[in-house]
Amino acid sequence: MKKFLSFLWNWIAPIAFGIAVYAVVTTFWVNVVTINGDSMAPNLLDQQKVLVTKTHNVKRGDVVVFDARKEDPRIQAGNKDYVKRVIGIPGDTVEYRDGDLYVNNKKVNESFISTDEQQSGTEASFGSSWSLGTLSATGMWKKDDQGKTVVPKGTYFVLGDHRSVSNDSRYFGFVSKEHVIGRVVVPFWYSDTVRKNIGSERNHFFATA
Repeated sequence: MKKFLSFLWNWIAPIAFGIAVYAVVTTFWVNVVTINGDSMAPNLLDQQKVLVTKTHNVKRGDVVVFDARKEDPRIQAGNKDYVKRVIGIPGDTVEYRDGDLYVNNKKVNESFISTDEQQSGTEASFGSSWSLGTLSATGMWKKDDQGKTVVPKGTYFVLGDHRSVSNDSRYFGFVSKEHVIGRVVVPFWYSDTVRKNIGSERNHFFATA
């Protein structure tokens, strides 16, 4: 009986340990997410898999995953998580004018997307100039976000890289920090360009003179 119990333990223990490690890792550190849709193209494509790391240190330029069911009142049935890029953090002003995006009156370095998306894609539905104030006055945003002219405490303003098709903060308002699942980290086998555009924008978010 002792031999049997010892054998059973030696067989079960590694499995139990593996399950425990997996649970801890996916709960507290990293998870795998499948991209759904083209809102982050060409950097992230539909059905690609990426890693999502849990973090409380979200910066401008980071690409994050959040629970859109709690943010987008017009979310399509069956959708759950959105993947978008953080443009504004608490206290920021965000505006688009003369073909460029500005945060706190500083021009954003948008080399991670095409000129067409920087301009006509960013203008889609809202014209050649807009700000948080004008967006929030459209009536499309969540009620609590309407009337805001700066990014409120505990929230982010996000945009998709493929802005001409992206359903993002322009349409539904700010994303609560509480609903952010984590920051996207692209695996090593992705191209250098994609890894730079997704993982390094936080380091040179603003354009240099």
